[in-house]
Amino acid sequence: MTRIKLCGLSRPCDIEAANALQPDYIGFVFAPKSRRYVSPETAAGLRKRLDPAIRAVGVFVNERPEAVAALLRAGTIDIAQLHGGEDAAYIERLRALTGQPIMQAFRMESERDIAAAQASTADSVLLDSGAGGTGTAFDWTLLRSIGRPYFLAGGLSPDNVGNAVRLLHPYAVDVSSGIETDGKKDRNKMAAFVAAVRKEETE
Repeated sequence: MTRIKLCGLSRPCDIEAANALQPDYIGFVFAPKSRRYVSPETAAGLRKRLDPAIRAVGVFVNERPEAVAALLRAGTIDIAQLHGGEDAAYIERLRALTGQPIMQAFRMESERDIAAAQASTADSVLLDSGAGGTGTAFDWTLLRSIGRPYFLAGGLSPDNVGNAVRLLHPYAVDVSSGIETDGKKDRNKMAAFVAAVRKEETE
């Protein structure tokens, strides 16, 4: 069964929509340069509103491991998603600070990127296009050679996610810009995305 992650939530109404839709994961973006950035304080408040059955993922770009670990230990997030240039040494350092799961994101441009994702020491990997949140898809044929479960991201929307699930059978699908209107999460698009994944799963 393909899991669902709705990323870049930043308002109480986004959390209310997620609680109604029951995705497996939601994401808070802690990268200051992102337009979806939320402060640790805002995220903590939103987390209190989140259904406990939904796991919260924190998205970081080259953040200090100590800062990431603090949010994991506080319960603001359950999983750290690393979206910068973090390497195996960084992951090892973060693991020494917290036993919580670590996800590493990879930009998919060539077979080399698949090999890097395959070799990652993170608990899970996310395969994306560009720097993340760009709304563009990568060449899915690259995925033929990957031998570990993965979160599929990059250019997914209610219109194409069913096809992605049918063709690729990813462990999870991750969406952000594909469920937005004018830069804000759109409850109807969120619902349509979740419905498209679940429709594919039941057929």
